[in-house]
Amino acid sequence: MKWPAFATYSDDPPATLRYLPPAIRAEEPTAHLMAYTLPVVAHSLHPMYITDAPRHQVGYVKLWHARTVDLQRLLNPPPSFVAEDANSKEISGTSAGISEAMSLLRSQREALARRLFVTLQPPPETLLRFHGPLQWPGAFFPYQLTGIRTLLHSEHLLLGDEMGLGKTIQVIAALRILLYRRELERVLIVAPASLLVQWQQEIARWAPDLRVLTLHGQADERRRLWQYRAHITLTTYETLREDGTHALRGPRAEEWGVVVLDEAQRIKNRASEVARICKRLPRQRAWALTGTPMENRPDDTASILEFVTGRPVPDEGPLLRALLNEHLLRRRKIDVLRDLPPKIVTDLPIIMPPAQRRAYDRAEQEGIIALREHGEVRIEHILALITHLKRLCNFSPEGVSAKLEDLRRRLDELVADGHRALVFTQYTGDKSGARRIAAGLQRFNPLVFTGELSLDARRMLIEQFRHGDHAVLILSLRAGGQGLNLQQASYVFHFDRWWNPAVEQQAEDRAHRIGQTRSVNVYRYLMLDSIEQRIDELLRRKTDQFANLIDVASPELSRVLTKDDFSALFGLDVRE
Repeated sequence: MKWPAFATYSDDPPATLRYLPPAIRAEEPTAHLMAYTLPVVAHSLHPMYITDAPRHQVGYVKLWHARTVDLQRLLNPPPSFVAEDANSKEISGTSAGISEAMSLLRSQREALARRLFVTLQPPPETLLRFHGPLQWPGAFFPYQLTGIRTLLHSEHLLLGDEMGLGKTIQVIAALRILLYRRELERVLIVAPASLLVQWQQEIARWAPDLRVLTLHGQADERRRLWQYRAHITLTTYETLREDGTHALRGPRAEEWGVVVLDEAQRIKNRASEVARICKRLPRQRAWALTGTPMENRPDDTASILEFVTGRPVPDEGPLLRALLNEHLLRRRKIDVLRDLPPKIVTDLPIIMPPAQRRAYDRAEQEGIIALREHGEVRIEHILALITHLKRLCNFSPEGVSAKLEDLRRRLDELVADGHRALVFTQYTGDKSGARRIAAGLQRFNPLVFTGELSLDARRMLIEQFRHGDHAVLILSLRAGGQGLNLQQASYVFHFDRWWNPAVEQQAEDRAHRIGQTRSVNVYRYLMLDSIEQRIDELLRRKTDQFANLIDVASPELSRVLTKDDFSALFGLDVRE
């Protein structure tokens, strides 16, 4: 039989092409398996073939079902064999007897096929070798090998390694092996928009033979692209929420071999639309990734486990802990990366200068008076006042900032010694956030990374910091606190506090991660005699009550503090 250079299959979407490996075109079946270990990229269409398929959809391998070994005779014996087997059971005279014999043979053949399939697969140890058949770009750490093997054998897994241990790499390696062994055909990875570029880059590095389709953009284009098949489809939670409401098209139209949720705390709220859609996705396997498996409250973790297990999960502590023990794989840096340089965390208490103190005290007094005159004080009113006061802890209305003055002095010394620094803030604006901090640090030629940047602009900015002469990168905590590899920096400053230890740790681990060769120094600013200090002291006491479920507790302010706690902050009677 002559194999064409390009071929379409009856189960493929219209006008979608599959590139056949050279070994198949040359009719060399012995080289069939080897052909799949090589990157297959079509740079142009076949000159004799006209198609309206998008260019980036052309040229990837069709994953056939177990075509490397011909088991047809063994698995489909001739009718005479069936009759002989039926006669041996003395049931050949009845149609029921023949039906029973056929059913028995089918089950035996299926069991044999499964055993042969497993037996004929290369063992994971062979495929994970640095110079093995798949030729990895680097060696895996021992704990990463454990994680990959666990993923290979798990249909339901919550991978909760600490930030910086390479969860992305472990997942990509496991997916590459499963696709190589024909155990999967299609994979869906859902990630925050800010992490799409990182996933693309890591897949290109660790699995260059896999074809990736990124679904992110205009709705009309997405509807057309969902029909195309790639090894890995990448999309965002926002896109999934918009496209996943219809069961007959988009991400819910067909079953996925694996659905991977990165930063799975995005579905911690059971009532959210994105959580409901993620749990409705048809899937054979479900993997969730998060560096903070205990996120806020036990029922948040339960929501993530509902996606992983595919069934309702109780909120009660003992039952939830039992499910975590069954489905959670978590490693900490201190346990598995003993050679990683230390991370040194230092709190920097700051005294407000007179001008900033006057502005802060006036705002707090006026805010309390306004709340008392308002009548019924609710938690959202307190939160609004807290936000206003925290901004004043960064900068006064006149632009005075004790934090900025201290940061300038430290950066003068650090940059002179050749160090580079990350500065995190939860605000982005010109008055008290990232852009205002950048304006005050102009002599250091800083870069500013916020969620307002496009994906391409974010990628270019990170490359500028990695390879350019910029010594300071200022990041908004929401946009830059996860998914970035910034080992070029060895100093991290929290200009203001998020009041969520796990989120702060994620930000710090942009620098304190695999590949870091120097100690990472983390400085956390804390304005004395202010709302910052009061909340910090309160949360230090509150965090302990969450530690009995898992080693990381990451309380959000409005969910951990009770009505009485909010009342105590300003001496007001607060209603829920």
